[in-house]
Amino acid sequence: MSQYYQGKRTRNIFDPDAKSPFKLSRSKIDLFLNCPRCFYIDRRLGVGQPPGYPFSLNSAVDTLLKKEFDYHRTKNSQHPLMKAYNIDAVPFNHEKMDEWRENFVGVQFLHEPSNFIVTGAVDDIWMGRDKRLIVVDYKATSKDGQVNLDADWQVGYKRQMEVYQWLLRNNNHEVSDTGYFVYCNGRTDKEAFDGQLEFEVTVLPYTGDDSWIEDTLINARKCLEAEKMPNPSLDCDYCTYRKAVSDAVKRV
Repeated sequence: MSQYYQGKRTRNIFDPDAKSPFKLSRSKIDLFLNCPRCFYIDRRLGVGQPPGYPFSLNSAVDTLLKKEFDYHRTKNSQHPLMKAYNIDAVPFNHEKMDEWRENFVGVQFLHEPSNFIVTGAVDDIWMGRDKRLIVVDYKATSKDGQVNLDADWQVGYKRQMEVYQWLLRNNNHEVSDTGYFVYCNGRTDKEAFDGQLEFEVTVLPYTGDDSWIEDTLINARKCLEAEKMPNPSLDCDYCTYRKAVSDAVKRV
């Protein structure tokens, strides 16, 4: 069996009769918004979408950025990027930072109306002079031209930041509406590789709006409680693939 895909799960499956809270990650909220049917098959039936292969280069960039910002966290000093972009903040030093950044743990909050424990692992948090927390997310890519947040598919990035802002607010922290994406763009315009990949680092501000989250959690709960699966999503590649396979098998 593939080391990346294990088929049907036996854990983390929603039981509509259970009274205990059900843990729901930030990424699964995004899955529900992208395709309720795939969300139902994953969380209710225990069969998730095949995962993408891990991007080790992206992970390396994340690790190096965290090391840089952690150095300034211990010194309570500004990172040079903050100075370059006139961001009056320092990396937030908090006893739970390691926990908040750990996958499958992250920042957590029990949303009682849906009975979901919502979780999300942040990349970083800064604190402004006004003592409000600033959510920061690291991104790595390689593209021609300047990076931006204008593509339709990047709505997932924006929702990601808004969930983190919502989680921190519900953990009794004052949080700025403005967060930042630290975007590392691998340069391909160098004359020679010389064993080094250089990045142009850009800090992009984004003003979040988490007002959609409460209703989304209620609707996600209703989706999982239903005995009938949602209809296939017309713009979901996974739904289209499953239908094409089913039709082909029937013909055989």
